[in-house]
Amino acid sequence: MTNQWRHLPAPARPIAAATDAAVVAARDHDTEALTSAVNELAALDQAQTGLILGTTVRLLLELTHPDGLDGDDIRAVLEQSVRAAAIWQPEVDPHVMLVLLAGALGVHDDEDPAPKADALARHSALLIAHLLGPRPLAEVITLALGEIERAQLND
Repeated sequence: MTNQWRHLPAPARPIAAATDAAVVAARDHDTEALTSAVNELAALDQAQTGLILGTTVRLLLELTHPDGLDGDDIRAVLEQSVRAAAIWQPEVDPHVMLVLLAGALGVHDDEDPAPKADALARHSALLIAHLLGPRPLAEVITLALGEIERAQLND
């Protein structure tokens, strides 16, 4: 783990480092590095990992759609992210991407069985890489952790 994440709370550091590695691998279309990073993410506490990744996805959706999201916007994000990933990750699953988007927006049906941790980690990295564009990931993860902290303090 690099010193880049030293400013984060201890439980968030390995999640941030593994997410960073996964997103870099996704941006570089490096299957081996992505698999390694996904294995790291999948081995971490899934409640914490899901909260951080979901908040990161939600923030990226808000940043890329400052006027708000509607059903057509979500459909477009889903289609574009799946197409972008399928170029080099043919096993990308649109349903898992939809679960991630719905979860990030707080509209996922909890009665549906959740995809496996490694599928969630892989698809989260692919989705974040797509939504991130040229933005630095560290900035967005730091914002996400700030939002999580505020929410927890206000509950």
